[in-house]
Parts: sequence; C-alpha cells; structure tokens
Amino acid sequence: MKVTLLLADAAQAVNGKLYVLGGGWSLTGPDPAPMALAVKIEVPWDRANIKHRWRLELLDEDGAAVELVPTPEGGPQPLRIEGEFEAGRPPGLKPGTPLDVALALNLAPLPLPAGGRFVWRLGIDGWDEDWQVAFSTRPAAPAASSAI
Repeated sequence: MKVTLLLADAAQAVNGKLYVLGGGWSLTGPDPAPMALAVKIEVPWDRANIKHRWRLELLDEDGAAVELVPTPEGGPQPLRIEGEFEAGRPPGLKPGTPLDVALALNLAPLPLPAGGRFVWRLGIDGWDEDWQVAFSTRPAAPAASSAI
C-alpha cells in the first residue's frame, strides 16, 4: 500500500475525495488547537475486497506514546485511533489499477506541551509498514515582566 498523510485544520472525506482546510502545516500552538489528519491510501489491486485494520497513534520525539486519554481509573492512556476499511473493485476497472481510500480524522484541541516535537504514525494490517507525519508545538511565550 501507498499512504499520504497531511496535517490540516479540518478535513472531510466525501465520495472518495479529501476536502482539506488549512492543510500542510507542521507547526502549531503553543495553545491547544484543533487538528485533522487527511489520509489517502492506495490499495493494490490484489489487496482489494479484503478488510484491512489501521491504527493511528501519537508519539513524542523519543518515540514514546503520548498519554492524553483519561481512563475510568483516572490515569491517562496512549492516544490511539483504530478502524477498518475495505476497498471494493468497481465493475469495469482495468485489472492492476490501485484503489483509493480517503480518511479524514478531526480531533479536538490536544493539550500538548509547548516546544515539543510529535509524530502521528499510521500502521495498516499489523504494522508491516508504517507511515508518519511530524509536527512541533511552538515554545511558550515568555512571561511578561512588570516594572514597579
């Protein structure tokens, strides 16, 4: 499979097409802001009509999972999003033609540390390959000093 990942302010997947608003950035914050991932997957002809599992996870600059999601017990757990897709072959499509799958994932503002580096990593079918898109958060603004 071939995958393209794009960070955006917002995204939609409609009828196999991606509609992207504010796409292509790699710097955000330092305050939490909404973000979206626009994902285009080219499924090879021979992997069509098969269910595929995908998992997207947010990692920090050291490759550790970013833990932001509260659990019922109160502690955080890694931020992961999972799903399935199946690309069907339309009638009359020339054999060997790859099939497109479009995914749009819109996220609420995430409380990420200022001045950090992060990576969204996508794996399909047991992580036989992985794809990623990185971004940074701006450093926090210096505190204003007041003169007396």
